[in-house]
Formats: sequence, C-alpha cells, structure tokens
Amino acid sequence: MSKKAWGGRFQEESISWVEEFNASIHFDKVLIEEDINGSIAHANMLCAQDIITEEENSLIKEGLLSILDDYNNGKLTFSVSQEDIHMNVEAKLIEKIGAAGGKLHTARSRNDQVATDMHLYVKKEVNTVIQSVELLQQTIIRLAEKHIDVIMPGYTHLQRAQPILFSHHILTYFWMLERDKSRFNDSLKRIDVSPLGAGAISGTTFNIDRFQTKDELGFSGIYHNSMDAVSDRDYIVETLSNISLTMVHLSRLSEELIFWTTDEANFVTLSDAFTTGSSMMPQKKNPDMAELIRGKSGRTAGHLMSMLMLLKGLPLTYNKDMQEDKEGLFDSLTTIKGSLKIMNGMLDTLTINEEVLEEAVTEDFSNATELADYLVAKGIPFRDSHEIVGKLVLTCINQNIYLKDMPLDEFKAASSVIEEDIYEILSPKVVVNRRISYGSTGTEAVRQQLETAKNHL
Repeated sequence: MSKKAWGGRFQEESISWVEEFNASIHFDKVLIEEDINGSIAHANMLCAQDIITEEENSLIKEGLLSILDDYNNGKLTFSVSQEDIHMNVEAKLIEKIGAAGGKLHTARSRNDQVATDMHLYVKKEVNTVIQSVELLQQTIIRLAEKHIDVIMPGYTHLQRAQPILFSHHILTYFWMLERDKSRFNDSLKRIDVSPLGAGAISGTTFNIDRFQTKDELGFSGIYHNSMDAVSDRDYIVETLSNISLTMVHLSRLSEELIFWTTDEANFVTLSDAFTTGSSMMPQKKNPDMAELIRGKSGRTAGHLMSMLMLLKGLPLTYNKDMQEDKEGLFDSLTTIKGSLKIMNGMLDTLTINEEVLEEAVTEDFSNATELADYLVAKGIPFRDSHEIVGKLVLTCINQNIYLKDMPLDEFKAASSVIEEDIYEILSPKVVVNRRISYGSTGTEAVRQQLETAKNHL
C-alpha cells in the first residue's frame, strides 16, 4: 500500500523520478507563509464550529508557527515525496504534534487550499508592484520638475517632428504607469476573494463557516460557487496581462534611453552603475540594464500566453495542469519588481545633456509646422501653407541651411505675408510655448500637467 496522504487505494509506491516530475515543492515553497496563515484560519474556524477541540486548535497553531519559524531560520527541509508545500507542511505538523495534526485537513481539499494560498500571495505581490510603480512615478515627476524648461526633439517614425519639452516627453510614461497602476488596483477586486471551504469541487458535509475564514484572512469577498472557487485562474491571467503591459511600457522607455545614449544622439548619460563595458572594446559604455528590461518584456508576455494556453481546454474543475500556473507567475512578479527598481534607479541618476539637446532643436526642421501655422494665421489655407513650407524646406536642404538661416527676401518670395517676426516665431522656445492647448508641450501646460500628476499620487 502507498504511504502517500492519498495512497489508500494504491498498492504500489511511486517511482522516484515520477515523483520528481509530479512534485511542485521546488517552486511552491514560496507559498509557505500563505499556506500556514490559511491553515491557522481554517483551524480557528473548525474550532469555532466544534469540529475540533480548543486543545487541538492550540496544538495545531503552535505546530504551524513552529514550522514557519523553522523555515525562516533555515532549519526546514522539504521532501519531494510529499509533492507540494501543503503536504510538506501537513507532514511536518503531524511529526511535531501527532494525531491532532491529521485533523487540520478536515473539511478542506488541496484544491481550495492551494487556491487560497495563491489568492493571498497574488494580493500581497500585486500591492508590492503598485508601490513600486508609484516610486517610479515619483522619480519621473522629480525628473520632469528639475528639467522643466529643457527642449528636445520630438519624433514620429523616428524622424524629427516638432520641438517638445523633455518634461512633457518623460511625463508620458507617468501616465502609462498611472493606467498600469489603475489596472492592478482594479484587479484586486477579483484577487481579493476567498475560495477556502470550497473543498475539492462540491463543498463539504461539515458545518463550516466560510465567512469566518474570509474575514480572518482579510479577504473582501467570497466565491459563491464551489466549482468556480477551485477552477478560477482568471485573476492569474489578469495579473500576468497587467504585468506584461507594464513591462511593454518599461520596454518602450528602455528603447528611448538606449537611443538617447547613442553617440549619434547623446541626449542623456546613464550612470555607470546601470551600464556595463565591453570585454574587447575599452571605450564602450553599454546600456545593458535598459536592454535587459526590453528583453524581459518578451519573457513576461510569454508567461501570459502560456497561461492562456494552459486554461483554454480544461474542463471543470481542478486538473493537474493547473500546477503549471505558478512558475510563470512567480517569475513574472520577480521580473517586474526587478525591472521597476532598475528603471527607477536609471532615471533617478540620469544626466540630461542640455547643451546637446539645445543644439539638436536649433539644427533641424522641427519648426516647419510653426511656419505653416504662421501662414494660416495670416489667412492662407493650411493645405496651401503646407506646400509653401515644404518647398522652403527643400530649398534649405539644397542650400545646406535651416529655416532660421533663410534670408527674409527668400521667405517673401515664397509668400508675401511673411514678416521679420518669423525669426522669433521659429525659435524652439517660442515654438514650444505657443502650444497652449490642455495637455500640450507648452511650459504652462506642462506645469499644469505636473500638478495633476502629483494629485494622482
């Protein structure tokens, strides 16, 4: 007869390498605190419902806390033969306190037990991610405030488009992260739900109080259907989706930093602490941390796809496939927390090369739209203005000059409405500050945006 907790109807012992394949203790041991907290709440409820005695409850709680203490002090060893964190803890508990430990699993299945552990764990980790997002947002605000007047080229298609404030550009990522934070916060409504007491599939014959365990564990809601409670992994998919999208935003910012630090741009300089060198080329300073974040975005997206494929063909309720819901999630949470911390460090120590940026916005044609708007204000239809300015730009290119360098008589030859004030109009500072619409790149608009951003925090 098998010695497993479920081995009553089995006549043969498991083969060691099959046990190894079946076990999840290698990765689900991180759930030990959630598992023990869930078990203590379950024991308290069993006691309150007169299913176990006060003495048994005290023994169980004392034993569970002792196991957690052993784990925290590096004295606890796990066994692959016990498969997972739940059976390992139960075996250690029985070893410590005897037969009373075997009563803990009354009115409970590993199905609702693992679901409870995961809900508690994901809730904790998502709150940690939200805090990390806010720290990065605070750094972005500080960076924007410090460089409120710095002008840089704005791009579309990676071609110079219009001059913008650096503060306006970097605040774009504040709002991306604000949406990310909002999604994580909203997901807590679906994470913060208790499945404990659902049993394996159909509930239990014991007179348990699921609302007591819900309240003791700090859940705000409870599953109303026992089958849904043990089969739901939507909250994991949602968390992976939120992580993936946040990582995409971090990847986009990483790509900006990578481009900005090239010799060709040289808009910013990263701290040595967040770069590496070359083993062959001594002059190199590589933005490896930014590149790693960019690369890891694919990793988290892969975990999301894996989870979706895992669930798509599963019938109700629990299937062993669901054991595969953890490693990708654990890795994604580790990845996003690390990426947020690294990005925060990179931005906090970033040097803006203001002189390079100033030269960049005066030696290009990003003020061409301003000239077209100037003509429109003089009564020329925009489509005609667009053509006039396009021809002027072509003339400048052929003469190897910029619009600011063109003589007034050549401007007037293109359009008689152009006056000497055009040179002031074409200066990058004026171009930027003439943007007065809400949410635009004008200095006053950006100051207003900064105040709104602070209010969101």
